Amino acid sequence: MCLSKRKRGEIARGSAWAMVTGAAMGIGRQYAERLALLGYNLLLVDIREEVEREAEIIAHTHRIKCDYKVMDLATLDAAQRLHDYTVNQGYEFDIVINNAGIFSFCDILNTSTERLERIILLHDMTLTMMCRLYAADMVKRGKGRILNMSSYSIWMPFPGLAAYSASKAYIKSFSEAFAKELRKTGVTITAICPAGIATDLYGLSKGLQKFGVKSGILMSPKSCARRGLNAMFRGKRVVVPDWWYRLLIPMCMYLPGFIIRPLRNFTMKWQK
Repeated sequence: MCLSKRKRGEIARGSAWAMVTGAAMGIGRQYAERLALLGYNLLLVDIREEVEREAEIIAHTHRIKCDYKVMDLATLDAAQRLHDYTVNQGYEFDIVINNAGIFSFCDILNTSTERLERIILLHDMTLTMMCRLYAADMVKRGKGRILNMSSYSIWMPFPGLAAYSASKAYIKSFSEAFAKELRKTGVTITAICPAGIATDLYGLSKGLQKFGVKSGILMSPKSCARRGLNAMFRGKRVVVPDWWYRLLIPMCMYLPGFIIRPLRNFTMKWQK
């Protein structure tokens, strides 16, 4: 009898749980879709009420359990409250995807204090504590994988991206160091640093998103999720999707002022 070859990360349907934050749309929704295809039951966490509908669709389509939790993760105690909830509900996660994010393209002096606080809380404080709490649970069981969403912008200290890129740089640095601390525990930490993704996060129209993907400037959420999960299952600490973006990192880091200044003037109209 010929058995079909399993995909990387595939499990017996419904035999393990994964959690995805920021799962109502975009990359998070694609992480959820792909994990469901691999057989994982899911808990989807998002600030948007639409996460309930997406959970129902995934459960019906893939014949797995797909629960949801509507929650604002950009608060000081969000990770602890979510962890308390999942423990009380009896969840044990083999995979945690820290995908929830806030994009900001605006000069610091034009960004409200509240928005700056939420960016730092969500990207850095909540993510750090999520890793701390759920990694501790995983280490006790001797297995587990955590995937954190960083960004290619960490190599682009560009005007308007100061808070966003700095908060994402923390994620990459933290994930890489924490992964080394967890070596030989059976638990892996991976940071993915994708460039532009065709989602609503940046405020681009559907037409521009479609053009970006076709021209290769933007990556589709589906492709990003696939590459992120593949890197996570392989135990990689940091991954930059697509080899040409890796080659461009030195160039992005040392862009001269005569290039940055006209780019800044051109992009000012998108600051918000």
